Amino acid sequence: MAAALGSLPSLPALARFPEGRQSLNHLRGCRRRDGGGCWRAMVQPPTMQGASATYAREMERVSAKESLLLAFKEAGGFKSLIGGKTTEMQRIDVNERIVGLERLNPTSRPTTSPFLQGRWNFEWVGANSPGSFAARILFERTPATLANLLQLDLLIKDGDAKVTADLKFLNSIDTKFILAAKLSVEGPLRLNEEYTEGHFEMPTLSEQALPEQFKAALGQATGTLQQLPAPIKDAFDNGLTIPLSGTFQRLFMISYLDEEIMIMRDSLGAPDVLTRLDEPAVEPNIF
Repeated sequence: MAAALGSLPSLPALARFPEGRQSLNHLRGCRRRDGGGCWRAMVQPPTMQGASATYAREMERVSAKESLLLAFKEAGGFKSLIGGKTTEMQRIDVNERIVGLERLNPTSRPTTSPFLQGRWNFEWVGANSPGSFAARILFERTPATLANLLQLDLLIKDGDAKVTADLKFLNSIDTKFILAAKLSVEGPLRLNEEYTEGHFEMPTLSEQALPEQFKAALGQATGTLQQLPAPIKDAFDNGLTIPLSGTFQRLFMISYLDEEIMIMRDSLGAPDVLTRLDEPAVEPNIF
């Protein structure tokens, strides 16, 4: 026992650390009691400290998520961003909170995580992302009464991805544009996205909401459509599909992923932030 005590650091060395003083106090008690229990007591404080640090980091992450969602709301949300109404101050505030959440990413390999699967809603799109670029061309220069992007969501399942844009024209014509892609894993954070096709669904029309000046044109178009041969009519009914295989692909990384929020960045660093629309898959080991 004396030899074991002699090999320990001196009191001044231990006194620099609180856990050192606690361990020394337990060790002094070993001179009067059985030493086995004392050695087990020495490892307890670090374990408790580790659990406390994990809990504190989790609370910080939850707070950062709430702060980011609040920033989206204060900036006017997705529609305000797409419509070009978000101010520079609001943009930098959101980006600052995105960076704050990314550093607390709890998923070490998001590209193979079960959390990646499912339906996601775009809450924020980066300035250089394909979705943002296409939406700005159409909606920043068009009054909301003529064209409006209602929602943009993403479905990821078994290596396939589909981006769906819900569109409304003239406050009466609803349609969807679906962009399909194949995903391949390039690393723990990086994915390659290759677009395979784009599809416009056949619009649905609310005649009650259609402006009077367009109703005559609608009647003529409907009459013309009814006179077309059956194969062409079927093609219209099934929508329009545009093959895209081999034409466009991009690399992006997932910088944050948990059961509720995903943050993606393209090769230029522009962030897309998405929130989950369905129930998450079970992640076996998120930490």
